[in-house]
Amino acid sequence: MIMFYKYLNACTYFQLYSFIFVSIFVNVASPGANDLHFNDGASIADVIAGDVFFEIIDPPELRYSYRIRPAKDFGATFNESLQFEKTRLVPTLPLHSCGDIINNEEVFGHIALSERGECSFVYKTVKAQQAGARAIIITESVDMWDDTLDHLIEMVDDKMELNVNIPAAFLLGRSGATILRTLKKLNRSYAVINLPVNMTHVPINKMNQPPWISW
Repeated sequence: MIMFYKYLNACTYFQLYSFIFVSIFVNVASPGANDLHFNDGASIADVIAGDVFFEIIDPPELRYSYRIRPAKDFGATFNESLQFEKTRLVPTLPLHSCGDIINNEEVFGHIALSERGECSFVYKTVKAQQAGARAIIITESVDMWDDTLDHLIEMVDDKMELNVNIPAAFLLGRSGATILRTLKKLNRSYAVINLPVNMTHVPINKMNQPPWISW
């Protein structure tokens, strides 16, 4: 009988420790969409290396910080000498910007927002440049976004030998679709943004990230 109780106690302790181990492992190792390594010890600089952030300051419904991935080997670079303060982020017409942009008067001098698809990233950037945009941010289609594919998307030169002089970047996650839908709902033709925003020394839990994603 004593041996039986010892056996039960041993099983109980084993199950308890197993539960604790599995719980810790799952919480640490299970990544979410756009996961920013909350628990793996990575520094912010390591995680966001190469990426750039901008913030929307108007409309209030979109007042968050957003993460973009600059084009890999074409266009100008986002750096400290290239500052956009209270600049308009203007969805292009057509939204895929694979043809002449018909709302070029609104895009001129501001930042174009375009959807992925129909043509290459380089071609979209060229069309935005021709419309007078100072930069372009490209997002996933409103109907096609998939957070799990973000890490597979790279904006690379398509070797068409087009002259690109403005910065281009891809907006990660479902943020682009949310921005476009919100602007449409509010009957707004643009958002007001600051770009870039320095996040290097901001703790991850203090970042004003959109509630619909986790970086």
